[in-house]
Amino acid sequence: MNKLLFTGASGFLGVNLKPLLKESFDIKTLGLTDEDTYNVNIANNIPEFNEPFEVILHAAGKAHIVPKTEKEKKLFFDVNYEGTKNLCKALEKAHLPKAFIFVSTVAVYGLETGENITEEYPLNGDTPYALSKIEAEQFLTEWCSKNNVVLSIIRPSLIAGPNPPGNLGAMIKGIKTGRYLSIAGGKARKSVLMVHDIARLLPALIEKGGVYNVCDDSQPTFRELEVLIAQQSGKKLSQSIPYWLAKPMALVGDLLGQKAPINSLKLSKITESLTFSNEKAKRELNWQPLNVLNNFKIE
Repeated sequence: MNKLLFTGASGFLGVNLKPLLKESFDIKTLGLTDEDTYNVNIANNIPEFNEPFEVILHAAGKAHIVPKTEKEKKLFFDVNYEGTKNLCKALEKAHLPKAFIFVSTVAVYGLETGENITEEYPLNGDTPYALSKIEAEQFLTEWCSKNNVVLSIIRPSLIAGPNPPGNLGAMIKGIKTGRYLSIAGGKARKSVLMVHDIARLLPALIEKGGVYNVCDDSQPTFRELEVLIAQQSGKKLSQSIPYWLAKPMALVGDLLGQKAPINSLKLSKITESLTFSNEKAKRELNWQPLNVLNNFKIE
């Protein structure tokens, strides 16, 4: 059984993926909890490994906040970029793996709107989160080529599964508490990936490598997700408010800060479609993604 090092395994991905990966891999973890095999902050430390790993699943990273200070901006690069470099330095000292799978993000494209964006689109992301992931991707591309390691970079958008973080988690919380605003009929579409698909993709990624957008085929609308979450929560959705009413509310939210239920950035994400093509992953990895609307279960 191949030994796999899973970084960031104490988070959402780890909780959902470890039970599935244990069927095929001997898993060791690296993170910030006492439960991790290697309890180390790779943002400012080079870990010491006393065993070889055939596969690295690198999911440790910083996301889901809007930095307000230069210190907070720097933290993205410390974790996402310097942490990746420190991990690779440790592998050089111990044992080089056969394959390295890096969990990146579609934020590297720097897009707020668009349809069926492919992997060939330029990496124009300019936020600290996007830039730190771009730098990590570029470093790993060079490092893996130099060391003859098979590199796979996956770029998910929203990831669905029990208790998800980020915007999907915020939607669930808002609907459960009755504080969610459905806007303009929820017609905008978003790319979503079932978290379990990462485990299903791993065998092909280990052998082939490559850069892949990963999402399901349905590209659900906000309204479809809202209805699904409301049904599972036993909640009744409020009527969708028109865009002309949401716009001034968003401008007020810009002044109030992050605690506001809506601001201009959130309004843009809710009302404008942003979808990505999964055709390359389906074609090259012989992968058929799980349908999010049929498989998403909240907890």
